[in-house]
Amino acid sequence: MKNRVQAVVYLKFKILLILCNIVAQTTEKLFHTGIIKKTVQIRASKAKVWRKISDIVGLPSWVVDVKETVHISEKKKGVGAVRLLTFADGNTVEEHVISWTNGESFTYAAAQGLPLRVYVATISVKSRSSPSSSSSSDAVVDVLWQSYFNSKKMSEKQFLDFYVFMGSFYEASLANLKSILEK
Repeated sequence: MKNRVQAVVYLKFKILLILCNIVAQTTEKLFHTGIIKKTVQIRASKAKVWRKISDIVGLPSWVVDVKETVHISEKKKGVGAVRLLTFADGNTVEEHVISWTNGESFTYAAAQGLPLRVYVATISVKSRSSPSSSSSSDAVVDVLWQSYFNSKKMSEKQFLDFYVFMGSFYEASLANLKSILEK
């Protein structure tokens, strides 16, 4: 009987240790990595869409909660251009253009202002309709916004909340872009 009681106590102790370990793992702050890809189809010419997305300080007109975007470098377009975004809540993010393919895509990296160690994103535009289509009303393009990021130390829940927020942020901003360009 004594051995059975000891076995039950030991088993309860082991279960308690396992549960404590699970709780510790979920609240432990670690580095996390994420990739987000969001696409929208827009009925507009590729040139019209490119003009809008390549205006790197024109974000307040279509990106959610961006109050102001200004150049903070002498270079205004292409590799080496730097912008500072100010959001409605007062937070700022500094971004550097690190790749530029005129009429196709550009890539930028956030240097500061996000709860991340690394954030690199690319916005690209690709025609879906044939280039011979002469009417811009027939033109359809895909706009792809994709990013890779690695967090500063945070819990898994904090990271998942941030990840979901970023996906929603991209979707809402791309919906705004579509709405503006299809008018």
